[in-house]
Amino acid sequence: MADQHAPALVRRPSSTLPAQASPCDALAIHTQPLSFDHPCRRKKLALAATILGSSMAFIDGSVVNVALPSIQTELGASVAAIQWVVNAYLLFLGALVLVGGSLGDKLGRRTVFIAGIGLFTLASIGCGLAPGVGALIAARAAQGIGAALLVPSSLAIIGAVFDDKERGKAIGTWAGVGAITSAVGPVAGGWLVDAFSWRAIFFLNVPIACATIALAVVAVPDSRQEKDPSHLDPASKGLALPRLDWPGAATAAAGLAALTYGLTIASARGFGDRWVLASILGGLLVLSGFVVLEAKTRNPMMPLDVFRSRDFVGANLVTLLLYFGLGGALFFLPFTLIRAYGYSATEAGAALLPVPVTIGLLSRFTGGLTSRYGARALLGIGPVIAAVGFAMLALPWVRGEYWRGFFPALVVLGLGMTITVAPLTTTVMTSVSAARTGVASGINNAVARVASLLAIAVLGIVFVWSHDAALDARLDASNVPQAARETARLTQGTMNASSAPPGATDATTRAEVARAQAEALGAALRAVALVSAMCALAGAALAVLTIHEASGKTAARG
Repeated sequence: MADQHAPALVRRPSSTLPAQASPCDALAIHTQPLSFDHPCRRKKLALAATILGSSMAFIDGSVVNVALPSIQTELGASVAAIQWVVNAYLLFLGALVLVGGSLGDKLGRRTVFIAGIGLFTLASIGCGLAPGVGALIAARAAQGIGAALLVPSSLAIIGAVFDDKERGKAIGTWAGVGAITSAVGPVAGGWLVDAFSWRAIFFLNVPIACATIALAVVAVPDSRQEKDPSHLDPASKGLALPRLDWPGAATAAAGLAALTYGLTIASARGFGDRWVLASILGGLLVLSGFVVLEAKTRNPMMPLDVFRSRDFVGANLVTLLLYFGLGGALFFLPFTLIRAYGYSATEAGAALLPVPVTIGLLSRFTGGLTSRYGARALLGIGPVIAAVGFAMLALPWVRGEYWRGFFPALVVLGLGMTITVAPLTTTVMTSVSAARTGVASGINNAVARVASLLAIAVLGIVFVWSHDAALDARLDASNVPQAARETARLTQGTMNASSAPPGATDATTRAEVARAQAEALGAALRAVALVSAMCALAGAALAVLTIHEASGKTAARG
């Protein structure tokens, strides 16, 4: 649902598209029949190119969270820094994905696709060679720009190469492989981290990129969007393609960057710090300017007229809240499993499998529920079930025990997301006119990315403050010597429960401090899970209040 990038391709609710292979992204078009039976060998090669190219973004998006503890340890990064390892990618992907799709339409989809792959690959090499966390964050930002070019172009290529009869199967194949890579990615990435290094997950992109570019050159036509009669170029006195909204993209990226930076450093400095306040207020001011700019721009990347639909506004608010909770929970869960409970990276990656597996097994069944019960009913039920799954992560006995604690919670969460995503997608696509479906799907994708971006920053405050408070309480209760207590607090920046503070010289004190740090990390995860649950419940309430009762039924029958 969340990653609908290609305006030229999206034509129906089932064609919602994954970019970073989160389980919900894959579910959106999981109901499409999967088939590799295409009549033309060149079409098969073109489809293979789009699958391989998108898979790079899928794999990186799903494995980096598992690698974060290893990255933090090797580079000596703070919690705020590792948040930016993920946020730098999400920031530029979310801000530029709408422009990326339009750029492919204008300059040629193959050209932009190959350029995106090239940039993504060079950035991946930069990630793998990064000598410090600053260089890694910069390379991750470049990866986000590359992903904003390659993913929407890959979907537009499918739309150009396959006709209406074949397109559904091609998209289904593309989505099915994306779902597989998003599910297997964390496990394979965790194994690479354990067996080699976190750097290996980035170098893996190089051979994939070489194969993708070769296939694209051989099999993919450099198609462009036909000129739109509604756009007249006064200079040439003829027809022209819409101009790209670079000012809008730059303003959105700057505003989101400032806001996210302020929220990220607030966990360490507090909201009373002048730089925190200046960054947050500056970001909000720039984002307000973005809205004004989009209202006045002739060809905005986010046309404001689509927000006249109450269903569209409601669907995007539900997306924002639900993906906020999901993005935050899935960011801090593997981190806590590794840091607090001693999971290996492979085990932490495998621990997340219940969510995509549940979605994969049940999506075919739930895909038809929208036409039977309507979107509003399902959007009232699905987020509530997801909220239960989040809340189960906060139960008292969830303290590292996987099968009794994390596994049932993730299955319930997967069930809630399965029920939610299809009607959410349907509502987004049917709440606007047919001519606006591409724009609507792109905006919805951007909202989902921004939700994850803000979640990591905001829930990072919840996580750090909850951790610090719980650690102080446990150290107070344990009568740890003052010297060890002080050094323990100094290690809170890295939150590594496996390394005792240097001031703890005796084995008993070291064990006591390590246990307190682990328990504090578990308490922090439970706090994040509870906030995620509240966001999901708020999403359910907004769906009932804003979305029309008949939404989804008419579209499905039509």
